Amino acid sequence: MKKAEIVERVAGEAGITKQAAQAAVRSVFDAIAEALARGEDVSIVGFGRFTRKDRPAREGRNPRTGERIAIGPSAGVSFKAGKPLKDSLN
Repeated sequence: MKKAEIVERVAGEAGITKQAAQAAVRSVFDAIAEALARGEDVSIVGFGRFTRKDRPAREGRNPRTGERIAIGPSAGVSFKAGKPLKDSLN
C-alpha cells in the first residue's frame, strides 16, 4: 500500500477531501519522524511501537578491494508490532 492509497482511504472513511486527508496523513508521519529524531519512542496502542536504533561507528571492508574503510555512526528505525496487529495477521 502506498501513501496515496492511505490518503484515499482516510478521505473516504472520514468523509473529508483528499487534500485534508493528505495533510492529516503527512502530519502524522511528520510527528512520528520528529519524535524519533529527538530520540523518543512512538507507541501506538493496538498497532505497534517505533524505536530509534543508534549504530556506533565501525570499521568495514570494501568487498571489491578488501580495503578497510571507516563507517560513521548512523541511526535507523525498528518497528515492533503490537499484539492486536499480530493477531489480525494470523
